[in-house]
Amino acid sequence: MIFRKEQPIPEEAVSLREQRAMQGDRLSFAASEAYKLLRTNLTFALPDEKKCRVVGVTSAMRGEGKSTTSINLAYTLAETGKKVLLIEADMRRPNLARRLAIDPAPGLSNLLAGLCQEQDVVQDVGLLDSLKVITSGDIPPNPSELLGSERMNAVTANLVRSFDFVIFDLPPINAVSDGLVVANLIQGMLVVVRQDYSNRQDLSATLRQLEYLHIKVLGFVMTCATASGGRYGRYARYSRYKYGYGYGEEAQAAPGPSPKSDKPHMRK
Repeated sequence: MIFRKEQPIPEEAVSLREQRAMQGDRLSFAASEAYKLLRTNLTFALPDEKKCRVVGVTSAMRGEGKSTTSINLAYTLAETGKKVLLIEADMRRPNLARRLAIDPAPGLSNLLAGLCQEQDVVQDVGLLDSLKVITSGDIPPNPSELLGSERMNAVTANLVRSFDFVIFDLPPINAVSDGLVVANLIQGMLVVVRQDYSNRQDLSATLRQLEYLHIKVLGFVMTCATASGGRYGRYARYSRYKYGYGYGEEAQAAPGPSPKSDKPHMRK
């Protein structure tokens, strides 16, 4: 199998320095509390502690903050002492190695191709001892085939024996089908929605595909939410964290720019 080496990702609207400032122990108080609430809601959604809970994180389009959400969710879960494995399953446009300053390869693609063993790809990230990461590895010519292979099923079945949570950072649903081929491996999906960026049509298309494959949607996480002040001072943004059931008009993005925040909002 022929691999091409990972190419640098073009700079996005948010710089690498800013991205790293929005993850792990660098989170603001408001963002940290929001992710803790997300952790609590996820724990209630998947209450069986006797087995590893496997969760996918995706979005409708690129640039909505799914990787930031994946990193911070994994970190927040690991803070409780749970053993957490974050797996980068976006093989076409990987960025976890860059974000976490770890080796990009060998990774998942190399493991699935039979080029290395599991112990070769599980990395420490220097944040918490209970948090481990598997990067996507070298970019393969056939990501969907690798993710949908029997080898992937066997690797996942073996990994879940050693962890309490496995978080898959998946590609955007509307961009490629890769994120859907792991449907049989996950217990539910979190859908990341970026304020003033996502639109109803793309989100609806994503939900239709997830529903068609009977993938349980655990909730929606809103990123880049508008931050505003008020009488709560520095705690104001935390007070605006939302969690609820159902989705409707709130899923439609409004036009125009908005201030960026590292704090997620979640709806289910």
